[in-house]
Amino acid sequence: MTKAISFTVKGIEALKPDPAKRVEIAHPATPGLYLVVQPSGAKSWALRYRFAGKPAKLTLGKWPIMGTSEARTAAGDALQEVEHGRNPAVAKKAAKADRREAQLTERDKVKTLVEQFDKRHLSKLRSGAGVRRTLDAHVVKAWGERDIHEITKRDVIDLLDKIADSGRVTTANRVRAYTGKFFNWCVERDILAMNPAASVKPVAKEVARDRVLTDDEIRWFWQACDKVGYPWGPFGKLSLLTGQRRQEVAAMPYAEIEGDLWSLPADRVKNGRAHDVPLSKAALDVLANVPRIAGSGFVFTTTGDTPVSGFAKGHARLVEKMAEIATKERKEPVEIPRWTFHDLRRTAATGLARLAIPVRVTEAVLNHVSGTAAGIVSVYQRHDYADEKRQALEAWGRFVTELVEGKPDNVVRLAEAG
Repeated sequence: MTKAISFTVKGIEALKPDPAKRVEIAHPATPGLYLVVQPSGAKSWALRYRFAGKPAKLTLGKWPIMGTSEARTAAGDALQEVEHGRNPAVAKKAAKADRREAQLTERDKVKTLVEQFDKRHLSKLRSGAGVRRTLDAHVVKAWGERDIHEITKRDVIDLLDKIADSGRVTTANRVRAYTGKFFNWCVERDILAMNPAASVKPVAKEVARDRVLTDDEIRWFWQACDKVGYPWGPFGKLSLLTGQRRQEVAAMPYAEIEGDLWSLPADRVKNGRAHDVPLSKAALDVLANVPRIAGSGFVFTTTGDTPVSGFAKGHARLVEKMAEIATKERKEPVEIPRWTFHDLRRTAATGLARLAIPVRVTEAVLNHVSGTAAGIVSVYQRHDYADEKRQALEAWGRFVTELVEGKPDNVVRLAEAG
């Protein structure tokens, strides 16, 4: 059933639907063009025509997105196609199929799925940002445009071998682990039938080593501390400058600080031996900029009642900022080997060695009851090498400051620090 109406905006808007059936209203000036009104009230444009002697129909678009003039133009273009022996309805169906195929192809690309893996899984993990960076730097870079169903075990092995051959065995093993988790996630979501990395073994056994931050890493770490801010920024800086243990720095109360001396009681020290830590100018500058939490006796706290905790989260924030800073400086992705807060203590010890500080003084700074100090512990308890420790930490503080400020390699020797 058809009816005549005014094909103006006002006339179409005023048209009421028939709740019992769909209604087609012919446009009087364009043969074959109809306004289709559904029982729900939805309206659209359609063209009815004959092709190869058979009736055909082409849906043109929805009203009011497609107005009357646009519908007449679309109908005219379609009828021109018919005049030239081409069926516009078939062409539209083929184009729609092509778009769907393109969408399906994009959906199964490795880069698309890594993005989803990040959104639905990695973003909820503390270490997620680091895993995503590794996947982007290696997996997405190598396979991003490929369909995930094309990735084979051979592809995985070739990728890991390439990374390992460049001297990054540890990185290759990390990529293997992260890629395996990514593929397992794809299996769980019915994207893959099996994990192509499931039976791939580690490239090589990782050799344990003492991690020490390089000069560049120290700079990036310091800048990351500035970006992250309180409490992890100043906590990280003070850990590096003093070389003391993580928990000893984290639970530092103001009561232990008197002037430029930090005195740790025996019950706060791992080896049970009271320990004095001279605070260098650099360390005092850090403490001077720490916000004081009203009513709290702790230097580093978020609650005011307890020392700062959640080291993994704080470490992850520093690692993320370090990577951003390094990448911006180098103008290319920079892969920083894994480090821990304890490595800051080791870095300080190595730094003292670079400054020609005697081993016995370094052990005194670190409060080690071993090595050269073992034989004199019973004689010197609290003030063992007090002056030497102060000179050593002052030298180390100057070295770090000059390194961070980008000054020439003016290594401050012990003799110059007094």
